[in-house]
Amino acid sequence: MPLSPFHLSFQLLGLPWQFMVFGLALCLLFSALGFRRVEYFVSLGYAASVSAQAIAFPFLYRDTIKGLALLQSGLLLAYGLRLGIFLTLRGRVSSFKEQQAESTARSSKIGGAKKVAIWIGVSLFYVLLFLPALLTMSAQSSGVALASAPAGILLMSAGFGLEAWADWQKSEFKKRNPSRFCDVGLYRVVRFPNYFGEMVFWLGLWVSAMSTFQTLFAWALGSLGFLLIVLVMIGASRRLELKQSKNYGSDTAYEVYSQRVPILFPLLPLYSLRSPRVRT
Repeated sequence: MPLSPFHLSFQLLGLPWQFMVFGLALCLLFSALGFRRVEYFVSLGYAASVSAQAIAFPFLYRDTIKGLALLQSGLLLAYGLRLGIFLTLRGRVSSFKEQQAESTARSSKIGGAKKVAIWIGVSLFYVLLFLPALLTMSAQSSGVALASAPAGILLMSAGFGLEAWADWQKSEFKKRNPSRFCDVGLYRVVRFPNYFGEMVFWLGLWVSAMSTFQTLFAWALGSLGFLLIVLVMIGASRRLELKQSKNYGSDTAYEVYSQRVPILFPLLPLYSLRSPRVRT
C-alpha cells in the first residue's frame, strides 16, 4: 500500500507532527496566563506547559510507554510542578513584592500585539524544549532502543536536584537576610546555581533522547530547544548580574564575591556576562 504524503513526510523527517501540534495547543492554553501578567508567560506559563505535556503525552502513549521513557516523563512532571509551586510561594514573600511591582509596571507598557507575539513565541519554545521527550515516547512505541536514556536521566535527576536545592537555599537565606546577596551553600561555588541546574536538567533530557534522533531534521529540532534554554539562562544570568550590581555594587563584600565566584558555570573562571571574559 503506497504511503500517504503525511506518512511519507513523517518518515523522512522523523517527527510526530500530529502530537507536536497538540503540544502547541496545550502550551498556548497554559501560557495564556501571561495575558494576566506578562512575566507569567515565562514563569507560571512555563511550569504549567511542561507539566501539561508531561501528563498528556504519556497518556496518549499509555499502551507503549514504560521503563525509562516513563521515568523521563515523571521527572519532567516533577520539574514543572516543583517550579510552579516554588514560583507561587515566592510571589507571596514580602522581599519579592518590589520585584513584582517593577514587573507590573513594565507589563503595563507592553501592547496587545506584542503580548500575542510573546505568547506564540514562548509556546513554540516550550514545544521544542519538550520535543526530545516526545521523540523518546514515539521511538519506544516503534520498538527503537533507548540507549542514551540512562545517562540522560541521571543528568536530569542531578539538574533537578541542583536547581531545587539552590532555590531552597536562597529562599531560606532571604528569609533571614532580605537585603543581602546570597553567598551560602551552592552559591559559594557558582553565583547562579539554580540557572546552572536548569541547564543540566534540559541537557539531560536532550542526552536521554539522542539515540532516538533518526533524521537530520529530528537532530536539528530536537537540539534547538536545549540551545534556546541555554541562551535564555545566559540572558537571565546577565540581567540578574546587572540587578545585583545595582543593588550591591557599593558593598565591598559583594565586589570580592563577584570577582572570586564564577557567574554561571562551576570551575569555569567566567565572572561576568556584561563583558564576558575568561580569566587564566
